[in-house]
Parts: sequence; C-alpha cells; structure tokens
Amino acid sequence: MLDWSQFIAQDESIVWQARPAPRCFTFRRWQHALFGVLVTVMSIWWLVAGWGMMVQGEHMLWAVVPIPFLLIGVYLSVGQLLVARLEWERVFYALTERQLLIQCGLLRSRIIAFDLTTLSYQCLYPFGEQLGTFYLEAGARRITLSCVEYPHQLYRRLELLIAENNANSSE
Repeated sequence: MLDWSQFIAQDESIVWQARPAPRCFTFRRWQHALFGVLVTVMSIWWLVAGWGMMVQGEHMLWAVVPIPFLLIGVYLSVGQLLVARLEWERVFYALTERQLLIQCGLLRSRIIAFDLTTLSYQCLYPFGEQLGTFYLEAGARRITLSCVEYPHQLYRRLELLIAENNANSSE
C-alpha cells in the first residue's frame, strides 16, 4: 500500500485503505470499448471503400475523412482499456479519522482530499457481493471510488459519518 504519512497529520491514523480491483477498474467502461469496436469496423469499411473510390479516380477526400474516426474507434476499443490499466498502478484510497484521501492520475499522480465533516451523501453500486463503486458528495464536490473490494466495510463507516454530519447540519 501507499505511504500516506506525508498527507496526514501526526495525530491522524489510517482506519481503512484499499485500491481498486484491477480487472474491474480496467473494464469499468466496457460499453465504450464495445462502441469503439463498432466505430473501428465501420471506419475500416469506409476507409477501404474510400480507397477504392480514390483508385478509380474519385476525390482523395473519400479515403482521408475516415482516418479520424478510425483513430477514435481504436482509442475507444483498445486504447482506453490500456490507459485504465496503466492508471490503475497509481490509484489508492485511504480513510483517516478526519479525511478521505484518493491518489489518482496517469502521468502525474495527484492527491484529492475530502474533509469527512463535509460528506453528505453516499451511494454504493454493487458489482457483486464483494465488489462495488462508491459515489460520494462532499459539499459541492463529487467523487467516485471505482471498483472497491469488500465495499461494505467502508460503506458502514461512511454511513455513520454521514448520519452524524446530517444531524449536525440540521441543528
């Protein structure tokens, strides 16, 4: 796990930490990949047809126009899966008594910190008994913790904190 000591106070300790499940994190946007395959296939067909038209003396534009669509299709079908897998190496989650910390980023890692007193809402989207994604609201900020293994541990902790925060805000 990641050394969080430089991001927390001396009297603060980590009460929960995790990282996303690798396959779930990589394939969390599988619908985009499926759409990308469709775009890629259609672009290849268009490119081949356009090339044939260009060879027969038609305008070169028919062979050039599908190239951006082909690049977009390849990125959506394969590229975004590779990017997600590379990003997974740098994604970590941690909960202390005072804050929720998230490290993320592909080229440059960044730390996102949420003060727990600002948490007002959570929603758990389960992918099975032992895997789920969290949607959290902390004031005007919103964050998603993707593909957390054993999410019920974190859910119970946050449920108590949010109930306490909502009770304090209504007073």
